[in-house]
Amino acid sequence: MGEEIDSERFPPGDHHRFAERCREGLATLGRILVRPGFGEGPPSIGAELEIGLVDAAAQPAPVNADVRAAAGDRDVDLELDRFNLEINSAPVPLEGRPMGALADDLAAGLAGVARAAASAGARPVAVGILPTLRLSDLGPGGMSDSPRFRALSDGLLGLRGEPFHIDIDGDEPLRMEWDDITLEGAATGLHVHLRVPPAAFASAFNAAQIAVAPVLAAAGNSPLLLGHLLWHETRVALFGQAIDDRAPIGGAWLPSRASFGHGWIAGPLEPFAESVALHVPILPVLGDEHPAEVLAAGGTPALHELRMHHGTVWRWNRAVFAPGDDPHLRIEMRALPGGPSLVDMTANIAFVVGLTVALAPQMDWMARSMPFEFARGNFYAAARDGLDAALLWPSPEAPSPRPARAVDLIRRLLPVARVGLIGFGVERSEADDLLGVIAERVESGRTGAVWQRRALAALEPGRGRQAALAALTEAYIARAAGGTPVHTWDLPG
Repeated sequence: MGEEIDSERFPPGDHHRFAERCREGLATLGRILVRPGFGEGPPSIGAELEIGLVDAAAQPAPVNADVRAAAGDRDVDLELDRFNLEINSAPVPLEGRPMGALADDLAAGLAGVARAAASAGARPVAVGILPTLRLSDLGPGGMSDSPRFRALSDGLLGLRGEPFHIDIDGDEPLRMEWDDITLEGAATGLHVHLRVPPAAFASAFNAAQIAVAPVLAAAGNSPLLLGHLLWHETRVALFGQAIDDRAPIGGAWLPSRASFGHGWIAGPLEPFAESVALHVPILPVLGDEHPAEVLAAGGTPALHELRMHHGTVWRWNRAVFAPGDDPHLRIEMRALPGGPSLVDMTANIAFVVGLTVALAPQMDWMARSMPFEFARGNFYAAARDGLDAALLWPSPEAPSPRPARAVDLIRRLLPVARVGLIGFGVERSEADDLLGVIAERVESGRTGAVWQRRALAALEPGRGRQAALAALTEAYIARAAGGTPVHTWDLPG
């Protein structure tokens, strides 16, 4: 949810001044992007892992502030709900064994959180949505003590004008209303960052948009929400609805702040321009910088207002402008869930990064052969149906796109992802090992979502739903700690 702020109430004029600063920042960014040498450098990747905290009974533990303080790690941040934290990895070059380096960094972060959580009677778990989550874990008392989160909730509800409406289909449909954003906090993900130079950004961003559906179909790990069996990746449906700021009556035509996007892009400025043009600021925090003066002096301005506003527009693939000592652009891939095991997450990163960099040089013809609405449809079909999804994929010959079963498409694309990784200098053994995990997962038909569904079916008879969910979570934690991929996990008895 972004960087912290000091205030949650803003004078009326701040919104107008902030919007002006965003437009000025956009114009300045346009000039930065054409500077010779801006953003050049070797590609790199990084990750953010959002995790849950559970107590001895496998119920959500609202102790994130205590755990963060005990961890004493600046790479551990509070998340929206009191039972969530975020672990940030250091970026690594996309060559050699980058996925292994990320895995080591995330493992160290998880171990540090586990030690800190133990003193609070809690344990970390990486899973898209905690199976044991209850409505009593949410609401105002469930929100982390942060002016930013309270301001976000107030701002989104102020635009919407009434509670958020949740309507998710599935085996056990869920329909409800909720009057703050803590329901969105139930969705925890693995965000992957890929550094891309400006000249290659549009093709790489579009490639990420088309690559994400087959990757997500193989990575689903969120089948449960508030005791309901829903989508394979229910996070996607939940996130889009739980922070939907559009007024239900009269505003349904407005674009959503939380969506897949609205079209293929032609240049790196477009995602930022779209955020400024389509969405009203909700966190009008004004900075002290004068971007034009910094730029004229040869520096790179931080563009505080533009980045703050763009951070409140939640695309599943999001452009990021990173200022600082090495200013550059990144693609933030936000669609992957947390978990199940560290090797599963590392394999998912390898698949999405490899496929993105492999498809980027082909996006000229692929975008022409795949209308954007089909890419969007693929994404939601993959989230809903997982490996059973029916997807569309561009063809160099008409008619295009053509239908494919997710499992068949993934089989075709794994060698493509391998070429992408190896072409960027990733060691063959790392690419083969990690993409092999995806291949075996697909052949077994057992994603994290499928394992959770089957585990619930095995545990629920004779126990009831709530006890079965707790037992499922315990079994999940034990198997994830073993470090083996989810397709090898046995079912609890």
